[in-house]
This record gives sequence, structure tokens and C-alpha cells, in this order.
Amino acid sequence: MPHRLARYDLTPLEFRDVDLLPRQDDSDCVDPDPANTVTDRMNTLLNSSGAGYVLKLCPGREYFIQSPILFAAPGQEISTEGYPTDDTRATLVVSGPVADGTGHTNAVDGTCDTCSNLMLRNIQIDGARGDAPPTSGGANIEFGGGNANQTIQFVRSHNPRSWSCLHIAEGPLTCINTTVQNNDIGPCGSDSFQEWADGISVSCQNSIVRNNMVMGPTDGGIVLFGSPGTQVYNNTIWITNQTLLGGINMVDYLPWLGNYTNTVVHNNTILGGFATSAEEGSDTKGTDTYDAVIKIGIAIGPTTWFGDQYGTNVSFSGTVLNNRFSGAFSYGIAMSSAVNFTIENNDLFGNTSFIGASGPNCSATDTVPTPAPFVYDNSSSSVTLQTDFVLIPDAHSLTCVFPPDGGDYWPYGGDPGSSSASTTDGQSSSSSSSSNDSSSSSKTSAGSTAGVVIGVLVGVAALGVVTWFVRKWLLKRVEERELYQASKESVLGKGPGYVKQA
Repeated sequence: MPHRLARYDLTPLEFRDVDLLPRQDDSDCVDPDPANTVTDRMNTLLNSSGAGYVLKLCPGREYFIQSPILFAAPGQEISTEGYPTDDTRATLVVSGPVADGTGHTNAVDGTCDTCSNLMLRNIQIDGARGDAPPTSGGANIEFGGGNANQTIQFVRSHNPRSWSCLHIAEGPLTCINTTVQNNDIGPCGSDSFQEWADGISVSCQNSIVRNNMVMGPTDGGIVLFGSPGTQVYNNTIWITNQTLLGGINMVDYLPWLGNYTNTVVHNNTILGGFATSAEEGSDTKGTDTYDAVIKIGIAIGPTTWFGDQYGTNVSFSGTVLNNRFSGAFSYGIAMSSAVNFTIENNDLFGNTSFIGASGPNCSATDTVPTPAPFVYDNSSSSVTLQTDFVLIPDAHSLTCVFPPDGGDYWPYGGDPGSSSASTTDGQSSSSSSSSNDSSSSSKTSAGSTAGVVIGVLVGVAALGVVTWFVRKWLLKRVEERELYQASKESVLGKGPGYVKQA
């Protein structure tokens, strides 16, 4: 009979990596044919095989499922055999019926009462929405609930029929220690009005969201529903042909009553829209065929997003550090109705622009402030801000802003794979000019120069390897201490920012 391993000497981070339940040795993957029975066959295996069971899918195959695949016991796993990380990962295709705006939306559900220590890894999930309007229901992936120590990694989730590509639910406010890492998410939803979808939606306390690539979300790239104690770092969020309302959102009052205590958003990269027209001469901006922007890079406080919907209630006690922005936005960071937040050392790199004006969804009473990198209003208090924040009269309902219809407003740049996206301040181009100038007057032989260059490159490479290992060790030590400290602190209280809603 499977049994748990008693380990009391581990930090919370190390505890996540311990296999609490044994895995079976059978290497057979589930055949997706016949398709009309595959959903029932997979659910029967999970329901009857008990704790620690691994449901192995076949590489390169598609599974057309008619209803959600349901985890049923602690420590279970769904994965592609051999753990590939490319397009040979097996794909679950959401294929159940939809009628009158309701129907099958959820591919995998890990929210059962005994679903702690689950693992979803190395698969793909296609919500198969296509050009249809959104369907009422759950996300492509539904995890969390009243569980602990779940992990989602190396998963591609895209094209959800409903509101999110990946959702970690809070349960009865007891969900804890979910890890969402190394996933490729998106596209998610449409930027047509109220047809949006999130990339990653998290409402589970003391969780980790790291090293994810979130491409083409339309509502929020990463949305934190409070999620006190959660760390969000080293993620990249970018758009291509659709406008995104918010890159990272800390605006939801429910279900944690605005509690962002020990929630830290740091070292993420958020890339707005870029010009699609060809560069001409020294121009730094051009047109974008799709007029796509990110309206708010990082949104903080409920009124920033919802206006007066939550009265005088606030978001409180979060931290936003060392995040980077490039491309076209309306606002880089916008804050309203927040208390005891710390926002420091966030910056712009490469080419940026801040554009937009009052849109058709702005009310007659909405005052749309001039687009700018970092803005806040007087409804926030006891905040620590970097010096380049600008105080504005009203930062309410900023998602109603609308990008320009054409014009040379979009910076030249690219997606995360392009060199321009990683240029921090134009130094690359100036260095190239300097090199060209010096080469025209240099009298050093080509062979001698090549030898010097090779020697330098070898030395730099060796130093880089050593630095990488040292940095990795130091980051792990720091993260372990932070998670251990966070696990000792109570996060269930209403906290100093709670004000009873009128």
C-alpha cells in the first residue's frame, strides 16, 4: 500500500520536490483511439488506481475529450511519456458539446477534496475555442481548491473556451503552496469587448509563479486574486496582434478581501505592442497593423480596474520590484485604492511609448489621465514609491482607455526572441557604430585581432558559467529563506487595509 514519507527537516521549497507517494513502473501510455471512449478510459484509470498513479499520454498524439479529466487521489500525475518539452507533448483537445453559451470548457480538474501533491506536466491543452464567443464555465486547467503542494510545469495551454488558460482556485481559503513554472501559455481569449481571457489566474496562498512565457492573453496576463504570500517572478508576458487589458493584476478584492500580504511581484518582463511596419532610417516608431497595446502593465488596487464597484475597499500590503517594460502601453504601472504597497526599481528598456485616449466604454464621468509610465492617485496611502511616479487626479477605471487608430506611435522592437527586445538602453547600436568607426582606422592585423577576440570570448564564457552557478545557488538559498518565513506568518486576517464595504 502506498505510504507517505515523514520529512520534517525540509523547507517548504524542498518539500515541494519530494515524491510523497511512489510511482508505478508501467511505461504504457493511454491510446487515444477510439476517441469516443478515451475520456471515460482516462477517468476510470485515475478513479480506480489510487494515490500516486501516473496517467501517461502518448507523445505526438491528440486526445479529443468530451468532458474534464478528473484527478481523484493524492500524488497523481498526468504527463506525456518521456517528458518532452516541445510540440511532441501529447495534446488534450476540449471537444465536448457547447450550446447557448454553456458547455464543456475544462480539460483537466485537480480540485477534488483529496487532490494534494498533484502533478500536471509536459502536456498541451487546446481549448479549441476558435472564433466562437466565450462559453460560461471553468478554465482550460482548474487546480487548487482545498489542497496543497500541487505543481503545473512544462504545460502549454491555449485557446480556452472560457475565461482563463490556467486557474488555481482558493477553495475555502485553504489552498496553499501551488507551483506554476516553465509553462508556455496563450493565446487566451479575444480582445473584443467582454470576450477576454486570462493567461494565469491565481488565488492560492503561498504559491510560486515563475519562468512562464505568457503570449497573447487579453484580460490579465497573470492575475493575482490576493493570493497572500505568493511569489511571481521571472515571467515574460507579451502581446502580438491583440490588446491586453493588464499585464499583471493586483486589483481583485475578492476572495481574500484585498489581502496581498507578502505577495511579491518581481523581476518580470512585460512587452507591449510593437510596430509592424518596416523601419525607415533612424525612426524609432511606426505603425502597428493591429493597433495593439497593453493598457496597464501592472495594475494595483480595485478602483484602478473596477471604478467604484467595491466602494472604499482596498488592496493592501503587496510588493512590486524590479519589473521591466518595453513596447507600447497606456500606463506602465497604475495604482489606485491601495494601502501599504511598496513599488520600487521598476524600469523601462528598449523603445517604449505610452498612448491612448478615452474609449467607447469610458463613462461620461470618467477622467482619462494622460498616458504615462508610472501613475497613482490620492486614494492610495502609506505607500513606498520609486521617485518617477506621477500623482494624477483620478486613476479609476483605466481599462476604458483606447489605443489610437493607426499612426506612427508604436516603437520598433520585437517578441522575447528578438535581439531588440533585450536591448536595455540603446547601447548595442551605439557600440556597433563605435566598432565601425574604430575598425576604419585600425592598423592591427585581422589574424591578431581574431586571436585577441577569441581569447576574450573564452574568458568571458568561463566567467559566465561560474557566475551562473553561484547566482543559482544564492537565489535558491534566498528563496528558501523567504518561503520558510512566509510559511510561518498568518495570512488569513483582514489586515490593516480592510475597510467594510458600504
